Amino acid sequence: MSGLSRVGVVATLVLAGLSALALVGETTGGRKLVGISWVAFFAMALAAPLGARTGERSAGALVWGYGLAAGAMVTSAAVFLVPQAIGQHPQWGGFGVAFGLLAGFASHSIGHRLSHMDLPMDRTVAELTAHAFSAGAIIGIIYGNMPELGLLLGLAIVSHKGPAGYAAARRLANAGRDPSVLLLPATGVGVAGIASSMIALPAAGPVRGLVFGFAAGVFLHVAMDFLPRCEIGSEIHDLLSVSGDAHALLDRLRLHAVASTSLGGLVVLLAWLLIA
Repeated sequence: MSGLSRVGVVATLVLAGLSALALVGETTGGRKLVGISWVAFFAMALAAPLGARTGERSAGALVWGYGLAAGAMVTSAAVFLVPQAIGQHPQWGGFGVAFGLLAGFASHSIGHRLSHMDLPMDRTVAELTAHAFSAGAIIGIIYGNMPELGLLLGLAIVSHKGPAGYAAARRLANAGRDPSVLLLPATGVGVAGIASSMIALPAAGPVRGLVFGFAAGVFLHVAMDFLPRCEIGSEIHDLLSVSGDAHALLDRLRLHAVASTSLGGLVVLLAWLLIA
């Protein structure tokens, strides 16, 4: 087992310990966070071996995985977080959404510089870990301060962990690296989320509007970042094993991208109607 894999195992044990503490606390938000945390963990941890073992990767499968997750995330953030932010304070909630979108763009752009730096860990693992811990911190704050939020929001937000783990394991396996290092980012949402849930926000409407709006903006950006790009030079294009012109196949995959994102949003709608 490599050094980083040991870190992943330790992180998993930390997640288990924090989960036990959250369950002992018997708070509604804590129980929901534990469920969301382990769904995120198993989504990435179980998808990673599939990505590593797949010989001929299916671009269509990745399009559907990304599309379903992106559609569910966009819909959930728009339905469950944006109204909460605007309800706390219309203007500051709107500013929060804008700042969250801009912060997501900034982090994505600056994070790309990791590809040009000599890091002590794999770039893919570093980016996923940073993303998981930051997203987990936001999830923990919103659930810790608004426990009435349903599980549907959190589950939709972490739905991208499966396809992200699959794609990351594929890249690691192609580079001759051990995909088990993905245990570290797999725990990120839970470790950061349960820990940050103890942060109590002030009762002031502008502060809460800004925070919930920021969370909505960040998750909307993440969702849009996962929208399947069926373009020349994209990750989807790199998966295609065609010798000739790939334009025709990419055109067909664009239809799959539209169908998968639409279905992801529809699943959230139907789930909300059933719960309501």
